[in-house]
Amino acid sequence: MGEQTWQQWFNHWLTQLDPALSPIDAYSLCLRLTDDAEIQQLNATYRSYNQPTDVLAFAALENLVADTPPPVQWQTDPVELGDIIISLETASRQASEHQHSPEQELAWLASHGLLHLLGWDHPDAASLEQMLQQQDNLLTSMNIL
Repeated sequence: MGEQTWQQWFNHWLTQLDPALSPIDAYSLCLRLTDDAEIQQLNATYRSYNQPTDVLAFAALENLVADTPPPVQWQTDPVELGDIIISLETASRQASEHQHSPEQELAWLASHGLLHLLGWDHPDAASLEQMLQQQDNLLTSMNIL
C-alpha cells in the first residue's frame, strides 16, 4: 500500500470522526510500519510487555488539559496527534488467522491506533465494544469491511 492510501484513510476517518480540536481542521500523525522485533522492543520499553504486539499508539494530546484554550500554533499549524506503530509481521499473521486481506487488517489496526490518539480507550468490555463498533463504522465507511 502506498502513502496515498494511508493519507486517504486517515483524512476520511478524521473527517468522519470530526474531533473538533483544530480550529483550521488540520491534523498530523506519524505512521511507522515495522517488524515484530522492533515493536517488541517498544512494547517492552513503554508498556513493560516484552512481546510483540500488533499496534502501538502514542498520543501527543494525552496531557492536554480539558477546558484550556488550544495552543496558539494550532491557529496556523496542524494539530499533532501522535504516533501509530504497526507490526507488518503480526498484521500478516492476524490477517491469515481472521481470513481476510492484509489490507483489511492494516486498516483495522490503523483505525484502532487513530482512535487511541483521539483519546479512546478500552479498559473494560463495554468500552472495548464501543471502540470496536467505531472501528467497524470507520472501515465500513471506506468499503474496507
